[in-house]
Amino acid sequence: MTRVAIVTDSASDLPHEEAAAAGIAVVPLIVNFGPQTFKAGVDLSVDEFWQRMTAPDAPFPTTAAAAPGEFQQIYQAAFDGGADAIVSVHVAGTLSGTIKAAEVAKSLMPDREILIVDSTSASMGVGLLALMGADLASRGVSAAEIARILTSRTKDIGVYLCLDTLEFLKRGGRISGARAAIGTMLNVKPIITIKDGIVEQAERVRTRAKARERALELLLHKPLERIAVLHTTNADIESFVAQIRAASGLPEGDVLEMTVGPSVGPHLGPGCVGGVALYKS
Repeated sequence: MTRVAIVTDSASDLPHEEAAAAGIAVVPLIVNFGPQTFKAGVDLSVDEFWQRMTAPDAPFPTTAAAAPGEFQQIYQAAFDGGADAIVSVHVAGTLSGTIKAAEVAKSLMPDREILIVDSTSASMGVGLLALMGADLASRGVSAAEIARILTSRTKDIGVYLCLDTLEFLKRGGRISGARAAIGTMLNVKPIITIKDGIVEQAERVRTRAKARERALELLLHKPLERIAVLHTTNADIESFVAQIRAASGLPEGDVLEMTVGPSVGPHLGPGCVGGVALYKS
């Protein structure tokens, strides 16, 4: 039986324990705080990132793709560990240069079977696909078939996140200053989504409580296969998770909860809450 390894990147927001349990290798993306450079999840944990992010007068963090050499090392380690092929699932190519770096690494290993999947999403929009890939690989599905299935399921990913402000998306270059200014002037709580790799406002709601209510409705508007609840700092997440569990009817193991990490967090800022749904196809 062909052994397929699954690789993703730290913009998937997969916790280390979750990735390790599923046998998924995670390529750490780069986070910069002023002149200091870190590898997400390697020398900068999620907790350490948010401590820095929310510290008074802290420089605004920037993110960058990992170098192709980082991908090549992780790919080689997978092959050295017995993999016959790799399916590499990554943050949307429209949001990051990560896929380009993965493609360069693939070109440096022409005799190896490496298939790259653009999730067209971010955070657990990537992570849920990677977890699905790991499950398929454990059942002996071929790399080509895993890549085909994951690509076909990108359309079933729904991202809805309530933000306190659009300022962080503006600073990170993910939306225009004009769009952020409109949200500030209206004093609304934006709900963002990602469609075909593009960050968009799904709705604007007047209060934080109403934004959470609406995000819950949006996340649950179709039958769920699995869902990941996401949050950053200062978010009362317990009640939101409880509402998701009660309304979704999913088994406990299919309702995941995680804190957004260093690769995506700079674009969302503190106080974010929402989720990523994998809808039934």
